[in-house]
Amino acid sequence: MTKKPARIAAVLALGVGLAGCAGMTENQRSTATGAGIGALGGAALGSLSGNAGWGALIGAGVGGVSGYAISNSRQR
Repeated sequence: MTKKPARIAAVLALGVGLAGCAGMTENQRSTATGAGIGALGGAALGSLSGNAGWGALIGAGVGGVSGYAISNSRQR
């Protein structure tokens, strides 16, 4: 029964996070998407070596920079 409040909080946090993306530019949206995907991938790879936190942090940085660069190159 203690998992139910955590699930509700997670769903609410996700909803608030998605609502905050409504007024973003294309560059901002691509940067945030790249950072999110990078964080997930980095956490997955980092968990294999026993350090998911550092993997997520590094993945978010690399993904954010990559997302921005790709979005910036598409606009030219």
